[in-house]
Amino acid sequence: MTQPAIFFEEVNERQGVFHRRSILLGAFAGLGLTALAARLAYLQLFETQHYEQLATSNQFNFKLAPAPRGVIVDRNGAVLAANRPNFRLLVARDTGIDAEATIKTLANFVPMDDARQRRLLREVSNAPKRAPVSVMEDMSWEQFSAINVRAPELPGVTADMGEVRVYPHGGAFAHVIGYVAKVNREDIEATGPNAEPIMLHPGFRIGKQGVEKALDLELRGRPGARKVEVDANGREVAHDDGGDVPAFPGQEIQLTLDVDIQNRALEVFGEESGGAVMVDCRTGDVLCMTSAPSFDANRFVRGLTGAEYRALASYERKPLLDKCLSGLYPPGSTFKMMTALAILDAGIDPEARVVCGGGMQFGGRFFHCHKRGGHGSQNLNDAIKNSCDTYFYAMSLRVGPDRIAKAARAFGLGQTFDLGIPGQKKGTVPDPAWKKRYFKTEAMQPWWPGENLSYAIGQGYLQVNCLQLAVMTARLANREYKALNPRLIKSVGGKERPRGSDVASLPYPTDHIDRVRAGMAAVTDVGGTAFRASQLGLGDILMAGKTGTAQVRNYAKGGHRGKGGPWHLRDHGLFVAFAPLDAPRYALAVIVQHGMGGSTAAAPRAREIMRTALLKDPEILARIEKPLPMPEMTPDLEQDLAPTQPTLAPSGAAPTPASAPRPSARPGRPA
Repeated sequence: MTQPAIFFEEVNERQGVFHRRSILLGAFAGLGLTALAARLAYLQLFETQHYEQLATSNQFNFKLAPAPRGVIVDRNGAVLAANRPNFRLLVARDTGIDAEATIKTLANFVPMDDARQRRLLREVSNAPKRAPVSVMEDMSWEQFSAINVRAPELPGVTADMGEVRVYPHGGAFAHVIGYVAKVNREDIEATGPNAEPIMLHPGFRIGKQGVEKALDLELRGRPGARKVEVDANGREVAHDDGGDVPAFPGQEIQLTLDVDIQNRALEVFGEESGGAVMVDCRTGDVLCMTSAPSFDANRFVRGLTGAEYRALASYERKPLLDKCLSGLYPPGSTFKMMTALAILDAGIDPEARVVCGGGMQFGGRFFHCHKRGGHGSQNLNDAIKNSCDTYFYAMSLRVGPDRIAKAARAFGLGQTFDLGIPGQKKGTVPDPAWKKRYFKTEAMQPWWPGENLSYAIGQGYLQVNCLQLAVMTARLANREYKALNPRLIKSVGGKERPRGSDVASLPYPTDHIDRVRAGMAAVTDVGGTAFRASQLGLGDILMAGKTGTAQVRNYAKGGHRGKGGPWHLRDHGLFVAFAPLDAPRYALAVIVQHGMGGSTAAAPRAREIMRTALLKDPEILARIEKPLPMPEMTPDLEQDLAPTQPTLAPSGAAPTPASAPRPSARPGRPA
């Protein structure tokens, strides 16, 4: 039997390959271990702080906190919009939480009907994970305590303290200041300030109307953050006070409005509908901008129910409409000052007379004057004083529509102003060019001469708002004959905005304006259309003005001048005024929607608003309270004023008291 041969050379070769591979693998392993050790040493020695920060960031989170919204004040610093603490209830969506069951449980502690529960469930479902959704604001202490006691049984529910916007004067400033509300999906944008994460915070509110909306960014401030410790699931377990980032409050907004005048204006309107605007004739500052009826802005902050909103929106007197800026009305006879300026601008003698017999026949139609018996012979001053339609009918045919439109626009009608808030409507100041543009889709519509007659007395196509009438009056009244612009926002963050008096002069001769002023003074004098309703009762402080009654609908087609007809078909009552007569300080326009006569509905309300402004003015008050001048001293007066003593009567007679009439000792009369 043959034995297998052993080849030593082959064995040695295999062992050599193995040894070489082992050494190579060992070298690679050594290099790997060395690199790992070096990396570990580097991380331990050089990256310690970095990873400590990362570990801390996993342990702590920062939760955004809205900044206190800026305060809004009136011209004297009275607060019109501020913030106050409130108890609020929040619910957040999280893993393992039944949102529907949680909301139903909460309904046992706070009032929530089925519709609100469904709406909240949709909001919670659509919100990001762990993003809280506001369930209720302004909880009572009892409700707040009941929720907190049961907090361990209500995962995802938080009852804490936040801030809510408050408007101390309710509806008095609602249309001007507006209100804030929760952020809607439509408010969030892809870029810009409305894309910031704070928009999703349940306590954040955004301006929805008026100053709150126009200056929303200035009022927001800069949000802060709360440093909180979280568990592995991201749930808050503790609060680190020392790590909070402070918020910076929004800027303070100061308005030119006066809280006392504004409140008085809303008060005098009562249940009537309309607007009142007062402008300082020296600066252009708007002191009052009241729209009635109004609404309580605080209710909008908390959130209206559908029924509440429908009730406001459907009410015939439209409390949601700003009648000072958005409401448009024919100005009626308050427009006759503009026609008077056009008459003077056309070179017509102001002493030229027109005989009023109760109206004027023109173009196959009889145009009535408001005084059916007629005013007799009238010049310009008489026509303004008596509001004679016939005079302005006749003169309008000589003046034409272009001159009337020129005067109206020069005095602020048909314009919008840089008030800083939205909502202004421009209205209509018509002329032949406007009519051609307006009726461009129809057959050619020339300006008919008969349209001048309605235009001249503030009817026809003409439409203005209450602010424009106040500006018109302020431009007429100011002693520097300037084209004043209204200013509503006095300062933002302490930085004052330009005054409305920094403007050019009016493009009309001063003697023309003076003649119109004289006509307005005659209106409130004895025999004028507003004499009885415009007496201020403040000594020698007098008011000049102009009444207006704007027809809403042709009387033959259902319009009503009196109270007997439907409210929405009655005439509007208007009144514009300025005071004091000899040194104008304040200009005022009042519109009482469907209030009928200007002298009966608007002028008495204007008088009360004007009295409030005048009595607040220190210079005017000093003038009212000054003592009466002493009469010139004469010997007889000196003798009458001399003190007297009781005289002794003869025995048996009563003494003559000092208060008894003194016997005359003048020559020729028995003593």
